[in-house]
Amino acid sequence: FKEIKEAYEVLTDSQKRAAYDQYGHAAFEQGGMGGGGFGGGADFSDIFGDVFGDIFGGGRGRQRAARGADLRYNMELTLEEAVRGVTKEIRIPTLEECDVCHGSGAKPGTQPQTCPTCHGSGQVQMRQGFFAVQQTCPHCQGRGTLIKDPCNKCHGHGRVERSKTLSVKIPAGVDTGDRIRLAGEGEAGEHGAPAGDLYVQVQVKQHPIFEREGNNLYCEVPINFAMAALGGEIEVPPLDGRVKLKVPGETQTGKLFRMRGKGVKSVRGGAQGDLLCRVVVETPVGLNEKQKQLLQELQESFGGPTGEHNSPRSKSFFDGVKKFFDDLTR
Repeated sequence: FKEIKEAYEVLTDSQKRAAYDQYGHAAFEQGGMGGGGFGGGADFSDIFGDVFGDIFGGGRGRQRAARGADLRYNMELTLEEAVRGVTKEIRIPTLEECDVCHGSGAKPGTQPQTCPTCHGSGQVQMRQGFFAVQQTCPHCQGRGTLIKDPCNKCHGHGRVERSKTLSVKIPAGVDTGDRIRLAGEGEAGEHGAPAGDLYVQVQVKQHPIFEREGNNLYCEVPINFAMAALGGEIEVPPLDGRVKLKVPGETQTGKLFRMRGKGVKSVRGGAQGDLLCRVVVETPVGLNEKQKQLLQELQESFGGPTGEHNSPRSKSFFDGVKKFFDDLTR
């Protein structure tokens, strides 16, 4: 900061600036024209090079070979695969290290040569008036080396296009939006630089029976009206084995039953989710004459469609309708 301050004083002082324009940094060296100033033999151009080189030239070091690009693969899974876990093989197009030159880009038996323009630094200094600005070497693009005899297979790039097959282990419990990282399985880096990573993006397909919400599974279980009235057991096919759902008598449509621990195992640890079954009472179809007769007798035994004892909700509904019309006629 002291040097920056002194450089600023030169720029803002017309006499000092005129001396620099005429004599360069020698005007401010000990014993030089104009005396005083920076002293100690400080190189005025070096100061500006240090200050502005990092700003305009990205530093003085050689440009590092670029790391390989990351890749993304969209993997579609069934709900069963997502819940239980699965190992899948995938094939991806990528850039791999050339097996002839081993990533150097040079023909076997030769080596990349030091760039004669920047002498291997990857940077060149450009003077603009009294400024010394560092820039990336245009000859070697900042690498510091040149390939005179490029590899015949990769043509000097050090990488070749290939497709590779990978075995990907999907843990149990993944869900749509989850991402699995495979370190180092992306594109190969330039000239021996590290490879990128491969990210497997999970997409779970819709299931014909189950819906997932977090680690819980939901499904609708159809039962006939006889089971709804009398109760019984029905087999529910969860995604992991089979369980029996006990339906108590007088169960109504929409009743929700929770089967603890029969949902999805959390991929991040913790308790397993639950299976929630919503009962739907189905109206029978395709009845034969005997069945129709039995239902007619059953309805008569209820005292009609609005039987008070056997259909309390129906009675409540029709009582409400009757009261509504009675109020209108008053």
